[in-house]
Amino acid sequence: METILSFIVIVLLASILQTSTGFGFSIMATPFLLLLFEPKEAIQINLILSLFISCMLIRKIWQDTDYRLMKRFIIGSAAGLPVGMVLFLLADIGKLKVSVSIIILLLTLLLICKFRIRPTKARDVAAGGFSGMLTTSIGMPGPPILLYFSGIDTGKEKLRATTLAYYLFIYSASLLVQILFAGTSKTIWLSSAAALPIVLAGLFLGNLLFLRINQQLFRLFLYGLLLFTGVYLLIDSW
Repeated sequence: METILSFIVIVLLASILQTSTGFGFSIMATPFLLLLFEPKEAIQINLILSLFISCMLIRKIWQDTDYRLMKRFIIGSAAGLPVGMVLFLLADIGKLKVSVSIIILLLTLLLICKFRIRPTKARDVAAGGFSGMLTTSIGMPGPPILLYFSGIDTGKEKLRATTLAYYLFIYSASLLVQILFAGTSKTIWLSSAAALPIVLAGLFLGNLLFLRINQQLFRLFLYGLLLFTGVYLLIDSW
């Protein structure tokens, strides 16, 4: 019973966060799902539920999507996905998490200090590449995209819509790569199916929250997510 309640709380809070910011399900859910499931199961459940959220939301916010930027993210991530799968299968994931956490924390501190970058085509593609790599290696596509959007000071509507549209590709492709190379299990799909009503509740609550968040508060949410991710990955790697 305790495990079931923990699963419900994790999925609900992560769904609210993903719906209200466009990010956050993998950042919030993956660390805690790893306490309940094996790594492969936690990552694939995260991918399935995140894909479901994107499918449910994208029709309502499609008009805010930056299609050109989304396409560049997809091009970059297509190259990053196989690299991440190789890292997942062969590399020391602990060392990878340490490296990623340090980069996230340093860049987040720069963003808090008002450091900004000018968007270019190459940088758009690179952000997608790093996102694809982290998706199949540690199940977290969000941090590179979140850092990039924060660095170019993107508005919350465009950020959420473009990210969710991009996630339709990245989560579908990542799930396929995971199944092909790491396999899947009955537990993954039954747990994901059981979580769908909880995700729907999170979608409703997350949309209400999004309407009440101004741009400044939204940016603070993003910085908080990045700091949490960096600290978690650093602690989890020890």
